[in-house]
Amino acid sequence: MANYRGGRINEEVKKEVSDIIRNSIKDPRIKAMVSVTDVRVTKDLRYAKVYLSIFSTKKEEEEETFEAIKGSAGFIRKEIGHRINLRYTPEIIIELDKSIEQGMHIDSLLEKIKEK
Repeated sequence: MANYRGGRINEEVKKEVSDIIRNSIKDPRIKAMVSVTDVRVTKDLRYAKVYLSIFSTKKEEEEETFEAIKGSAGFIRKEIGHRINLRYTPEIIIELDKSIEQGMHIDSLLEKIKEK
């Protein structure tokens, strides 16, 4: 699989997973805003790691939303299989992406240094 093809598959899966989470999952536990930040499909198309950022003011709401989405990984896989024509439908592995929070923390530390 060429590197270019891998990037196209990653972007297509990312777009479809984002649409599925936004429009198809009807779980009442999903209360926070969810953003799909990255998708990495393995070269053999067997697994897809989906990185999510969850934006919420309450920590328990964030955890509840993450568990609801993680629990619907089978549904997401089934929908990906219907929407994207691939040899194998990748198994969905959902990971929490904390890079935005880490970036905000580093930015606040830099601001404190500037003040001194």
